Amino acid sequence: MVQKKIINNKSSTISDSEALKLASQILANIAQADEAYHRYDDPKLTDSEYDNLKIELERIKSSHPKILSDLQETKRVGAQVSKSFEKVKHELKMFSLSNGNTRDDIEKFGKSIKSFLGLSETDKLDFCSEPKIDGLSLSLRYEDGILRRALTRGDGRYGENVTKNALEISNVPKIIDVKMRVFEVRGEVYLGKKDFLKLNEEQLRNGSKVFANPRNAAAGSLRQLDSTKTKDRKLAFFAYSWGETSKSIGNTHYDAVEELKRLGFDVNPLSRRCPTVGALIEHYNELMFLRATLNYDIDGVVYKVDNLDFQERLGFRATTPRWAIAHKFPAEIAITQIKDIDIQVGRTGSISPVARLEPVNIGGVIVSNATLHNEDYIVGRSSSGEPIRGGVDIRVGDVVEVFRAGDVIPKVNSVILSKRGVNTRPYVFPTCCPVCGSRLTKQVTDSVLRCTGGMKCFSQAIEKINHFVSKKAFNIDGFGKKNVIFFYKKKWLVDPSDIFLLEKQYGSNSNNRLEDLQGWGQQSAFKLFQAINNAREISLSNLIYSLGIRHVGEQVSTLLEKHYCNWTNFFDQASKARNNQSDEWMQLSLIDGIGETIASSIVEFFSSDESNWVTSKLINHLNIRSYKPVSLSETPLLDLVIVFTGALKKMTRSEAKARVEQLGGKVVTSISRNTDLLIAGENSGSKLKKASELGIKVLSEIEWLETLGAHDGK
Repeated sequence: MVQKKIINNKSSTISDSEALKLASQILANIAQADEAYHRYDDPKLTDSEYDNLKIELERIKSSHPKILSDLQETKRVGAQVSKSFEKVKHELKMFSLSNGNTRDDIEKFGKSIKSFLGLSETDKLDFCSEPKIDGLSLSLRYEDGILRRALTRGDGRYGENVTKNALEISNVPKIIDVKMRVFEVRGEVYLGKKDFLKLNEEQLRNGSKVFANPRNAAAGSLRQLDSTKTKDRKLAFFAYSWGETSKSIGNTHYDAVEELKRLGFDVNPLSRRCPTVGALIEHYNELMFLRATLNYDIDGVVYKVDNLDFQERLGFRATTPRWAIAHKFPAEIAITQIKDIDIQVGRTGSISPVARLEPVNIGGVIVSNATLHNEDYIVGRSSSGEPIRGGVDIRVGDVVEVFRAGDVIPKVNSVILSKRGVNTRPYVFPTCCPVCGSRLTKQVTDSVLRCTGGMKCFSQAIEKINHFVSKKAFNIDGFGKKNVIFFYKKKWLVDPSDIFLLEKQYGSNSNNRLEDLQGWGQQSAFKLFQAINNAREISLSNLIYSLGIRHVGEQVSTLLEKHYCNWTNFFDQASKARNNQSDEWMQLSLIDGIGETIASSIVEFFSSDESNWVTSKLINHLNIRSYKPVSLSETPLLDLVIVFTGALKKMTRSEAKARVEQLGGKVVTSISRNTDLLIAGENSGSKLKKASELGIKVLSEIEWLETLGAHDGK
């Protein structure tokens, strides 16, 4: 597993030995990330996380030069060649590029070139600037004008022989008109955005894994063992360079690329010759705005010294050329256009506007939607009425800056007013629910409009039932969102309690059997009914959580369970708390961690018609386990640090964690010398091995349950 958080930004204050240890750890993480990205097309780090590792490594090397001789830094680029393909040596090594992230980096690059060549600041130095295609590097070797071999970059010295697959790429010439014994063309294989979206739709229909971005899809497609599958994926190729050649094809890089175009190769039409570093930056900014409108994915711009004689004099470092640099786009920010604004209705009726975007790659993920939070956010004000974004509203058709950090939902950060055209239109917020037509309401203390339709609103009903069957609630196996929608549309589910009537009404002994429907069968129906029956016994906290009461999450549900201990007491007290002058209201609102807002939400739920299905139907189908307070001084888990690994069969991870905490223990996610106990479920992995190495006590799930049973007196 690639570690993500090892950077401490204090590399200049640590000793040389500590710096060597940290740098070696970073190198190991970079190697693992390269292997996952280049060999398996399955990145484990975001672009920004990977770039930060590189930046920190350079910082350590700069502040601790004495460690360089002991630092075992590989000279390889990319990753080792897959064993699925023939390994072939490149006649000329395929290099990677050094990266620049800021304007200062690019200006330093320009100055370093002139310094190396002995040029003055006023001497002319042209560059070639071209979009950095986010695809897979490929080398095409032509002999007497006929395509004989195609290699991936691999580790730079050896590549994978993918000739059969390359021949299936429609715009790769099979024969070229060139008077050379050997002519090697290099470029990037990519998948267009529209074809990428179609491919993922097909993957979903087939139940296959979807690709995170076009680069992964292109790499996976080029490495198909069956070349007919490569043909179906509609890959394309941009030529941008050359390797081994019998003779020169130009005096400048720009002219040589034009020659590749004459020979029948597709070259990027957005490439440009730039006379200054300032012109490079202008081109970079221009491509940043164009990025979302392109049908192929770019993640930056590549700058190359245009004069080929200068390139030869500048030469190469161990893994990168001195005469080129990649200027990466910000990993977490992108500029794109809002195509439309839609409304989504959430589980609690919340009306959430969503921007539908021109798809754009942010941090290695294709983003086509971004949250707009609420009506106030669109208008350009905070919930308190203060201006945000300088009071600028968000309109359909606006060019916007979109921000995404880690796994956080993308959001619109700002509007590029200079790009606002006459065809943009202000967004008019709806006055009734766009799904069911019910009226929308907003409480004085709330910034969000809410639909009053409840279970009659399709969107709310689906989300409420989906929440009800989720892992932290009833945890009904095989009852995913697809089945929730299926049963709701057939009107077999009106509310969540109807789940427990499915077998009686549509089981094998009924006239209208689930197993007879398309997509089902006797076995799949039996498994679903079995999972439903297994869920009839439930803890009080899981039941409270399953109801989807606003503001009542997992933690609050546990607090309520500990305070009221059983369902009868909880419901009776919550019902009496409708009177905010009553003792029951005071007790509820004064529970540590609850407060008046959550208490009001609980009372409102049980006072509304929406909760009738709970008290009149659901409770009759369940065996609700009461909470039994324990004396922590008597528990075998008091103050123990516990880790779970593998799949638990008898209880969910959430329930197991709650049980440990109830008995005075602490659950953590990683093994260390401070761990007291590892509970190993099925398919336990590296944690089990590490526990053995550290001498940590290990219990199977059965042994763990026996320990709990002994404590409970069962």
